Amino acid sequence: MDRVQRPIPVENDETERPYWYAVYTRSKAERKVLAEFERLGIDSYLPLVVRIKQWSDRKKKVLEPLFRSYIFVLTHESDHFKVVQTEGVLKIVGFGKKPVRIPDQQIEAIRFYVNEHEQEEEDPENLSIGQLVRVKHGPMEGLIGRLVRQKNKYRLIVMIDAVGRSLTINIPRTRVEPAPPGTQT
Repeated sequence: MDRVQRPIPVENDETERPYWYAVYTRSKAERKVLAEFERLGIDSYLPLVVRIKQWSDRKKKVLEPLFRSYIFVLTHESDHFKVVQTEGVLKIVGFGKKPVRIPDQQIEAIRFYVNEHEQEEEDPENLSIGQLVRVKHGPMEGLIGRLVRQKNKYRLIVMIDAVGRSLTINIPRTRVEPAPPGTQT
């Protein structure tokens, strides 16, 4: 009697672990898509910031998406079909037909930016405007950015590669150091 040998499943860390992806939505549909993702059990994140809107008779603080028409999802590749079939979703951001993974550190940098309220505590020493710096500790540890000065605060610019936009964040000087030579953003 011939036995059929079945292959032993090999756990592949690349396919077993969920990754973050940017999802492009219809204009002004971010909150509806977020609610639908929650209903479907898809882990998602919509960074919201307060913006001041001016009307002819008043100003008002409004909670809006940090990146218009983008939501971040934490999924396995096998769930991508379910993501793109969600009402309001246009596509998963990628190059060609390959969705681009967003490093966990960059999602943490966005979360930090949205929740950040710390003020600069001291003047930077041994750093100059335009210099590449590395975050020494905290939720963004290891990220590389460029030091700029705006409104008397030092900020670290972090490029979110998959979305193709720059995000300026406030970070205490004590958390950054000069980037090692040869480092690029």
